[in-house]
Amino acid sequence: MTTNKELVETAYANFAQGNVPAALGAMADDIRWVEADGFPLAGTYIGPQNVLEGVFMRLGEIGDDFAVVPDHFVTEGDTVVALGSYTWKNKTSGEPASVKMVHVWTVAGGKAIAFQQHVDTLRVRELS
Repeated sequence: MTTNKELVETAYANFAQGNVPAALGAMADDIRWVEADGFPLAGTYIGPQNVLEGVFMRLGEIGDDFAVVPDHFVTEGDTVVALGSYTWKNKTSGEPASVKMVHVWTVAGGKAIAFQQHVDTLRVRELS
């Protein structure tokens, strides 16, 4: 049986490897995915297809070679918190950029049912 932490860790690993279908497969059909106000992709997306179209397919708007790099996971019950960084290359200068992030996941029935992003949105905009 996969633990909640393993489910989330595997979703990040699949995304990093470019296996987007597998990353989306960790999500419930009605996942509620919330990108922080002020973030370039701000909004609430319901369902994996909307996450794909509204978030994953638009990450290039922030910068080239965008990556999510989780460093540490904290779990309690149905909640998994991922702490890490976003990294990318500035679209204009090509300079590397990095901003710390926190993601809060809620898992039920072996699927992610909610996602909440926390990030310094002003810093992301400054570095994009």
